[in-house]
Amino acid sequence: MILVALGANLPSRFGPPQATLEAALARLEGAGVRVLARSPWYLTAPVPASDQPDYVNGVARVETALDAAALLAELHAVEAEFGRVRTVANAARAIDLDLIAYGDDVRAEAPVLPHPRMHERAFVLLPLADVAPGWVHPVLGRSVADLIAALPPGQGIRAAD
Repeated sequence: MILVALGANLPSRFGPPQATLEAALARLEGAGVRVLARSPWYLTAPVPASDQPDYVNGVARVETALDAAALLAELHAVEAEFGRVRTVANAARAIDLDLIAYGDDVRAEAPVLPHPRMHERAFVLLPLADVAPGWVHPVLGRSVADLIAALPPGQGIRAAD
């Protein structure tokens, strides 16, 4: 199971964040990344807390013939094409595409798998549960439901309209 997290909190040439993320999914389909399922969109507070606008976040379950490194390169290419400019960590952004998991692969070098902070973030885990409710973290051995139950309080997340 291959999982990709999507997020944005700034508009792009495609429109507001949700429109940008929808366009990114369509663009990935054109690059040989088949979207099998997509979570509903969620509105989430920035992590760490800041005065940035809320993010639109979701998770897609995909399949592709690309290996993990090639898929990550494709995600970065889409980010660049869609206006992502990397400045400081946790800065507001027009798009963010993260490879969360690639099957049961565990890697300590790029691409690090599973994503090293995914289990701490409601904006990844809640939408992940929508597309892969039986998913188990390959390192921690915990289900997505257990990881959600263990989240620290205060991560603002709600369904997008």
